[in-house]
Amino acid sequence: MNILQKYVRESLSVIFLSIFLPLFSIASIVFLIKLATYTAIIQLSIWEMAKLFFFIVPELLFYTLPLSFFIAATLTLFKLSNDNEIVVLFALGIKPIEILKTMFKPALFLSIILIFNFFILFPHAKVLSKNFISYKKSEAKFNLSASEFGHRFGEWLLYIGTENSDETYSDVILFNKNQEEEVLIGAKKAQIINNDGILRLKLTSGEGYSYSKEKFTQIDFKIMFINDTMQTSLIKYKTPMEYWFSKIASKKKNKMLMTNILLSLFPILSLFLVASIGIVHVRHQKGKVYLFIFLAVLVYHSIALGLSSTLTPFTIPILIISWLVTTYIIYKKYIVSKF
Repeated sequence: MNILQKYVRESLSVIFLSIFLPLFSIASIVFLIKLATYTAIIQLSIWEMAKLFFFIVPELLFYTLPLSFFIAATLTLFKLSNDNEIVVLFALGIKPIEILKTMFKPALFLSIILIFNFFILFPHAKVLSKNFISYKKSEAKFNLSASEFGHRFGEWLLYIGTENSDETYSDVILFNKNQEEEVLIGAKKAQIINNDGILRLKLTSGEGYSYSKEKFTQIDFKIMFINDTMQTSLIKYKTPMEYWFSKIASKKKNKMLMTNILLSLFPILSLFLVASIGIVHVRHQKGKVYLFIFLAVLVYHSIALGLSSTLTPFTIPILIISWLVTTYIIYKKYIVSKF
């Protein structure tokens, strides 16, 4: 029996890698194209693109691993059937359930990895990715240039006369108006200083005017700093439990949690279906295996994703039990009764 388990798992691992690697590569290319669209808004270096890709790896693995396992497990049994090895095993008195027990451990291990992935890694990666993009967008808002139009620097209106080659600006004018007074500042030279999201505008050799209904003030300065904090909406959380179950957690996040639980359990819940599709009479059912694989994946994911608007914590066990009962009936009718 140990020899059989080793043989089945080795076959499973080979087919799994041959499916997972191309699938992961295709998904990676799709996500890289999506990331490339950010370059129309923000400037990203190669290292920053690699960092963003690293942030989406948990999401890529979450959607490619269970799909690859289901297809690989089904094709493993189909290969045994196609080589007539499955007939020999059944002739030796080995029941179909014994083969499923061989696949249960890798399926359970994969489901645990998927739950850890989406529950622990996904929040960290998602928050880091959103904060990084938000920071880069905020930073891009202050890519100033000389033009006949002005810029905004926090509450200030900023006009730049000339942009120098040393990343400084000449003939700079700032204007700020509130209900009580208006402030006008002119400087011969200005420089943007960015210190971890805290922007400072360093003005050199200028004059400042402040006027209201009561008074008028004028000053001369050699150096003046005007501070402004970038309006970067950063997401903060301490633990995954706080991310998923906080009081301010959105309904979308709660639906995602329940949907991901169902997707994570897909390798375990579909073992009966794996046997029902993979164990075949080659002469009669050879051409239908790939169609059944496609339909099984489509139906399960449609249930998990399509019912996300109506999912409740009580719906999950109902769906799990219903899926297991349905697939077991199919397994008993088409496999147990014949083999």
